[in-house]
This record gives sequence, C-alpha cells and structure tokens, in this order.
Amino acid sequence: MKRTNTFTVRPLTDDDERVLRDLLDASAALWNEINYQRLMRYNDEDGFEGGVWDANTGALEGKYKAVLAASTAQTVRRANSEAWRGFFENKKAYYDESNTSVTKHPEPPGFRGNEDDGRVLKGVVRKDAYTVEWGDRSRVEMVVGEQLRDSHNSPKSRLRLEIVGDPNWPNYDDQGRLELWYDEIDSTFRASQPVTVSPDDQATPLADETAALDIGANNLVACTTTTGEQYLYEGRKLFQRFRETTAEIARLQSKLEEGRYSSKRIRRLYRKRTRRRDHAQEALCRDLIERLYDEGVDTVYIGGLTDVLETHWSVETNAKTHNFWAFKQFTERLACTAEEYDISVEVRSEAWTSQECPQCGSADRTTRDQDTLTCPCGFEGHADLTASKTFLKRHQNSGSSDWRTRHDVSRQRHTEQEVRPMARPVRFKWDDHEWSESPRSPARESPNEQRTDPSTVHRDGNVASGES
Repeated sequence: MKRTNTFTVRPLTDDDERVLRDLLDASAALWNEINYQRLMRYNDEDGFEGGVWDANTGALEGKYKAVLAASTAQTVRRANSEAWRGFFENKKAYYDESNTSVTKHPEPPGFRGNEDDGRVLKGVVRKDAYTVEWGDRSRVEMVVGEQLRDSHNSPKSRLRLEIVGDPNWPNYDDQGRLELWYDEIDSTFRASQPVTVSPDDQATPLADETAALDIGANNLVACTTTTGEQYLYEGRKLFQRFRETTAEIARLQSKLEEGRYSSKRIRRLYRKRTRRRDHAQEALCRDLIERLYDEGVDTVYIGGLTDVLETHWSVETNAKTHNFWAFKQFTERLACTAEEYDISVEVRSEAWTSQECPQCGSADRTTRDQDTLTCPCGFEGHADLTASKTFLKRHQNSGSSDWRTRHDVSRQRHTEQEVRPMARPVRFKWDDHEWSESPRSPARESPNEQRTDPSTVHRDGNVASGES
C-alpha cells in the first residue's frame, strides 16, 4: 500500500539553511534547463514525442552534480522524464474518444519559476541518498555535492536537518525519493516522503454494505448507504471563497506590466486557493470513509464526470467540476483513503439520476430548484440526496456485465442486497479545520424548521431520501 509522510524540515543553523537553499535552487535550475531543452525539441518537432528524448541531459547533469551530488542530479532528470511521459499519456487519452479520464487539454511540464519572479525552491533526493529517523529528535540526512560539503555543520557529506511533527506512517517497508520545497506562504521548508506500508496496517471491512456518492459543488458530496444512512457535505461557502480568490487573482493580473503574467502575490493566492481546497477535500475523504467503515461499507460507487458535463455543461459547472472540485483528484484521494480500510471505490455512470423521480420513475417531468427536486406525481425531496439514493439502487440492482468488484461472490451478494429505509440525513459544514455536523441537520431541527425547509423534508413530512 503506497502512502506519503509529509513533515516540516528545520535547518539547525544559518549555515545549514544556506546549504539547503543552494541545494533546492540548483535542483530547480537543473529542472528548468532540462525542461527548456525538451520543450524546444517538442515545439520544433510539432508535438512529436521522439524529439523530446534527444535533449543532451547528461551534460546538464554534469553541470550541477558538484552542488547536488551525482545521485540527486540524476533523480531530477528522471523526475522531469516522468513528468513528460505523464504529459504524453494524458495527451493520448485526451484525443482518444473512447477514453473519458482526461477532459481538459494537457499542457507540457512547467518551469519552476523564472528569473523575474525567482525560482521556486524545490528539489528531489534519490531513495538511497537520504535517511529519516523518528523519535525524540527526529531528523533527515541527505547527500549533498562536494561544493557544499564544507559549508554546513553536519558530518561528512550528508546534510542533517531537524524534522518537526509526527509521521502518519512511521513503520514502512520501503521509501521512495524525497521531495523538498520551500513554502513561501508559511516561510517554511517542507518535505514529502513516499512509503510502502505493509498490508498488516490495512483494516478489514466490518460487513458487506454499499454506498453511492453524488458529487457536486453546491453540495460537495451526497451519500446514501444500504444501511439507510445519508450524509450531505455542503460546499457553497467553500465555492464562494474559491470564486472570490479567483476574482482577486484576475484583478491583480489586470494590473501587471505588459509582458508579465504573474507576481509573488498572485502565486501566493493560487497556492492559498489550492491548499484551502485540498485541505477540505482531504478532510472530507477521511471523515466520510471512516463513517462508511463504521457502517460496514466495503464498496463505494462514485458518479462519473462525463455524464455531468454532457448533460449540464456551463461555464460555472466547468469551473466547479474542474478547477474548484478537481474531480479526478478527489476520486484518487477517496480511493487512496478507502484503501486503508480495504474499501473499493468504483466509478459508474450516474446519467439522469439527478432528474429521475424515485416515486414514479419520470426523468422528463421533474423540476429542480436549487436543492429541491419536485415531480407532478407529488414527490418533493433534496435533489442530491435523492440522486445518490437513485444511483445506489440502480447499481445495486444492475447485475450487468460491467459490474466489477473484488470478488465474484460479492457480485451476487450486492446484486441481491436492498437499500434499507432511510434515516434522517446528516449535514456537515466546513469550518476551515474539520467537517462538523451542521445545526441544520434534520435531527436537530425544530418541527417548524422541518415544515418550512423543502430541501430537507417532503411536503408530507417524509425525509429527503424520497420515501413516500
């Protein structure tokens, strides 16, 4: 199981900090030179892949190995090669009509800053060129080039730095290459250590229940389980802050001098916007998966993005699904978290689930007004929670050939499983630190609030799941 330890790195002395800065600056400079050579060949060959690999990267490695050490210079080149290979794979998938995994035209690997704005301090260290020790005095030691060996207070050729914080995965079987960077927002050096964790640290599902997720931006996730639980993670406030930051970025960009495309303040806003989204997204995945594990869920269905874009495409929908919500990233993060609990995540079509009336089955007579779905047959309920329940029932009863679970035994078991009567849905709001139950959750509302909130209950008093 692949996981990542992230932690803060603290140089012990001013000399150590200067060495670390020189190391990361040289690593970024080498990346930029390699990337420039490959980008020029890519453009000269009109996008042909073969020309990219003709760049004389060996000479560039030699230019920087006295500062970085040969192993680190080689690792920078390999990291850039992986970025280019990933770009070509995404480009191929984008032009493959049968492949819907890439919906936005990919761009070649970028540069780490420029001379006007200053290079981004970022580097990598080969897996066998560093060691990490956890304990009362946690530290990381890494190899540096001969030009830097006499400039710091660490012994021999290795730079020793203090680590702050506890690792999520202190016991691992193997480690990958270390990534280091300087966080300008917090004025802090940070590190990322990929590790391979033993399967013994993986939990086992408590039962064989199933859940389905409806993904959006007004409500980030609406979830229904076969145990009868429903969860709603609200996202309007998050998306509004995202749009406000985006508008401020656009305002600052309009004031740049001709020929300039960014500034330190703009880059800071971009990173702040991304970190805020990623923090909320990661916390949501963790909170949701832990709740589903406690419910005995072992399979989670998540709706595919293609159906949403084809049915409801608009500028705002595109901004929400791609930029704000980062659907692919969320799916990968959810699957990664679920793996710790041996829960499988499967992407399935959710076409028309948000329009289908669970009471009469109509999809062309229903009307959606913000969070409320209504139908002439008399149904009224929360649109996203209704969609997640319809989505769950559809795939619970499908038994089709595209059904893929980890075990053939599970296929028949899940096909026969019924969705139990719905409990009152629980709402969650983000407070910049964690997802907490909202006072608007139906269980906490007064009878008057229940009667006057059509997005939470039916006109006849039934819950939003669509039971009537």
